[in-house]
Amino acid sequence: MHETALIRILKDAGIDLLATLPCDRTKALSALLPRHFDEVRLLREEDGVGVAAGAFLGGRRQAIAIQSSGLGNMMNALLSLSRTYGLPLPIITSWRGVYREAIPAQVPFNRAIPAMLDAFGIPYERVLEPVDLPRVARVVETAYAEETPAVALVSPRVWEGGDKMFPATAEPVRADPISSPASPPRRAPTMTRFEAIRAVSTTLGDALAVSNIGVPGKELYALCDRPGNFYMLGSYTQATPIGLGLAIAANRDVVVIDGDGSLLGTAILPV
Repeated sequence: MHETALIRILKDAGIDLLATLPCDRTKALSALLPRHFDEVRLLREEDGVGVAAGAFLGGRRQAIAIQSSGLGNMMNALLSLSRTYGLPLPIITSWRGVYREAIPAQVPFNRAIPAMLDAFGIPYERVLEPVDLPRVARVVETAYAEETPAVALVSPRVWEGGDKMFPATAEPVRADPISSPASPPRRAPTMTRFEAIRAVSTTLGDALAVSNIGVPGKELYALCDRPGNFYMLGSYTQATPIGLGLAIAANRDVVVIDGDGSLLGTAILPV
């Protein structure tokens, strides 16, 4: 399995901590990483730059594993923090938009990444096939030897053809990882996401609707496609900001179907 090969490369390079935000194309890899490394799960890729900086200053040997589109919100932090202070940071990315990409919104930014990295002087390696995986080791070596961010652009093609590692199983029973006498009891879900979106769709009336990227948008489209719906194809974390701007401009009710990670990743709403 190529996922295991990548993990072995990272371990051989001394990596012991990963900050991660998974990509749909690397599900098997994402499931394996916490078995082999201390893991910090991110809601926004830029935060991984700070986590990695602190980890390095504390004596760890760290890296980041993300989808390549996340590089867009990391560049200022990479240059003003990692580059300015000479903090090494290997970044392993799932390179979207270049190979059998089904989401048009992934193409414009991701195809321009090599030119962007060239412009900022950030070293990188293209990992286009499994035989190229040793280039990830070069990325780690470069990052630590030159005290710089360095990027591995790993094509989804690398993960093709492997065995199915995780057969479908029943949904695990939910459990609270942390509980205290003050914690409210967690109730079992009473409906699925689809059922919840269906319930919302029947009450929209003439309200405008914004749906976040992925399955929620597909489900809203299937349930009640109409001119008043806006379906996200990219720009993770921006569904609720779009809804706010729309409500201000149109002076109409707006319903946003967002995800918990996306909502937590934006600072648009008061806490």
